Amino acid sequence: MGKYLQIEPNAQKPKYQQLIDDIIEKIQNGTLQRGDQLPTINEITQSLGVARMTIIRAYEELRERGIVAAQHGKGYFVASTDVQTTMHVFVLFDAMNAYKETLFHSLKEALGDNVAINLFFHYHDLKVFENVLINNIGNYNFYIVMPHFNEDVSHIVGQIPKDKLLVLDIDIDEFDNDYAVLYQNFEENIYSGLQEALPLLKKYKAITLFLSKNQFQYTPNGITKGFKRFTNDFGIDSRIIDNLEVDCIEAGQAYILFLESDIIRFMNHVNKKGLKLGEDVGLLTYDDTPIKQILGEDGITTISNDFQKMGKLAGRMVRNRQKGKVASPCSLIVRGSL
Repeated sequence: MGKYLQIEPNAQKPKYQQLIDDIIEKIQNGTLQRGDQLPTINEITQSLGVARMTIIRAYEELRERGIVAAQHGKGYFVASTDVQTTMHVFVLFDAMNAYKETLFHSLKEALGDNVAINLFFHYHDLKVFENVLINNIGNYNFYIVMPHFNEDVSHIVGQIPKDKLLVLDIDIDEFDNDYAVLYQNFEENIYSGLQEALPLLKKYKAITLFLSKNQFQYTPNGITKGFKRFTNDFGIDSRIIDNLEVDCIEAGQAYILFLESDIIRFMNHVNKKGLKLGEDVGLLTYDDTPIKQILGEDGITTISNDFQKMGKLAGRMVRNRQKGKVASPCSLIVRGSL
C-alpha cells in the first residue's frame, strides 16, 4: 500500500505538495474514492523515503480542506471527493437573526464559491462556546469567531493559531495587532449615535435603556458605558432596566430597545395607550433590519453597523490574511420613531 503514492525526489515542488497533488489526482480519476484508507505514515516513509513530518503536513492540509479524515488508531481516510474546494472555514456566531443573516451571506459571497463554510452557534453559553471551538481545532483552514461575552475568552480563542483566526464583531483586549480583529466599538458608537440624535432626544424628559437580558440578546458592556457617559455628559435623566417592562412606558420619555420582539410589544402597548410614536414617546433601536424600515408610520430610528459591508471586509481579511484591529463604523439612521 505504501508504494501506492508517488513523488519525484528531484523535483522543485516540495514533497508534501507532491503528496497532496498525487492524492487529489487519484481522487479525480476515481482511483481513490470516499471511504478508502490512505497509506500509513510508516508505509510512505519506508517506500518513498519521505520524512514523517512531510507526510503529516500533507495529510493535515488535506484534513483542513475536508478531503481527508483521521480516525484514531486506524489512520487516514478519504472523507470527500470535492477537491475543488480550496478552503474550509469554521464560523461561530452567538445566534442567528436578521442582521447576522445579512452579515453571513455577505461574508459567504466575499469568500467565494470555492470555500466551504460550516456555521455553528453558542447562544451565549460559555461552555458550549468552548466545547464547539476546541473540538474543531485542526479541522479547518480558517476560523471566524464571534465571542459575544462580557468576560475574557482569550484563553479559549487563543488556542486557535493566530494566522488562521478572525475575531468578528467584538474586540478581545488581550489580543495584540498580530491577530485579525474586525470589531464594533460599541461604547463610541452608541455615544456618537446618541449625540447625533440629541436634537430629537431633547423633546423627551428621560431615556430608558432596556437590555433584554432574559432572552438571546447579547449587550456588550460598551453599550451601557457609552449610554451612561452620554447621559452624564449632557445631563439627561436616564434609567437602565434589565428587560422590557411595558408598565414603565410613559408619555414624554424615549426608549432604547434591541430585540424585534420587544419592539413589537412596545409598539402594541404604545398604541393601546393612545400614544403617538415619535411625538408622545420616542423609540431608538440598535442594529438595523428590514422590518425596522417599515414598522410604525415612518420606520424605527436605529444606530447600526453596515453588516453587508462588514461581511465583505471580513471576507477580504480572511482572503488576504490581513492582521490588525479594524473598527467597523456605525451610523444613525433617523426615521419617524424619534
